[in-house]
Amino acid sequence: MAELKTQRTDASVDDFLAGVADPRRREDARTVCALMTEVTGEPPAMWGTAIVGFGAYDYRYASGQTGTWPAAAFSPRKASLTVYLYDFEGRDELLSRLGRHSLGKSCLYLPRLSDVDLSVLRELVRRSFVDFNGRTVTPGEILA
Repeated sequence: MAELKTQRTDASVDDFLAGVADPRRREDARTVCALMTEVTGEPPAMWGTAIVGFGAYDYRYASGQTGTWPAAAFSPRKASLTVYLYDFEGRDELLSRLGRHSLGKSCLYLPRLSDVDLSVLRELVRRSFVDFNGRTVTPGEILA
């Protein structure tokens, strides 16, 4: 089985954030890093070359493939700030109050952090982190 490319590294989060070319995206990334540090109580860590993560959970597919992924994470991508949270199931009310965003399976795309209610983002991060940090999950599992 192939080894996953995105794994926790010892690279410097501060250096990574300082290297974000767009000044607005860099400031948004620093703001989200501080928010996630506060909410999770975990220090930020680099996962691969472009993801900043907090905590971790293990996952196991029916095929037997396993891996580890941060319980909450973000990446300052060119088009938007991407926030990685495990699951948006049951989060419709919060998402309706978040502000301008789009969703992927486990990605929250934020074109501009200034268009987002940070208290709602904080709650989405908190719930994902509490639900998944330190757990082993099977994709598709819904937590109560």
